Amino acid sequence: MNNPSCLVWLPADHRLLGEEGHQMPFLVLGDKYARAVQVGMKAQPVVFALASAQHVPQLLGLVDGVLLTGSPSNVHPSHFNEQVADPSLPLDGERDTLTLALVRACVEQGVPLLGICRGFQEINVALGGSLHQRVHQQPGLMDHREPMGRSVEEQYAPQHEVIFEAGSVFANWAGSTRAMVNSLHGQGIARLAPSLRALGHAPDGLVEAFEVRGAQSFAYAVQWHPEWRCWETPFYAAIFEAFRKACEARRVRRSQPIELPGSLGAA
Repeated sequence: MNNPSCLVWLPADHRLLGEEGHQMPFLVLGDKYARAVQVGMKAQPVVFALASAQHVPQLLGLVDGVLLTGSPSNVHPSHFNEQVADPSLPLDGERDTLTLALVRACVEQGVPLLGICRGFQEINVALGGSLHQRVHQQPGLMDHREPMGRSVEEQYAPQHEVIFEAGSVFANWAGSTRAMVNSLHGQGIARLAPSLRALGHAPDGLVEAFEVRGAQSFAYAVQWHPEWRCWETPFYAAIFEAFRKACEARRVRRSQPIELPGSLGAA
């Protein structure tokens, strides 16, 4: 890349990897998310290893956008006043501590923000919403989990329709008020945070896309996975292109010199 690239912050997952009894902690980032940023946006994905909530104000000043990725782990239900429903499912408290603070800071500072799957759920929880811990056990809701035992290509293939609000950015990106999307999640939105507006629903009524009301910049999230080979699907590519433009605008603002009080006319 000849021109300076936008820098997009992606949070790392905290995992124990290795054989039983010999596991070690690792920081993990899914390749498909980093590749969507680099290939789909022509931007540079960055990870701040071991970043915590206290580092957010300083680190946000170094980047042009934040992409909250999906993850095998779930948001700990204590953040929406519930007990863990299924102890066998993975959690990541260190990521929660970082990302929930990161969401609030992005909204306050107008930093472009895109949430995907877990990131979608993180934004909702950070702003005061709650989650269904087991969507498939809720009356009237479908099983939104990926088909097990299938190939990765089959798991990320379109599974169900999403119906978008007419005139919304999602309808514009999709070129229609309806689009087929993949579905690989066990949790989903129960109570939408007051500052969010639902822009897309699954056929069973589950919220699949939203915006942050009155956001100063790009602030959208989706429950499905548009990062999966986003350059091959025009709808998914349009989401990342819009995110790129918002990040480019912030990069221009960041590069402008700041005039200190009293600097004008100084000798």
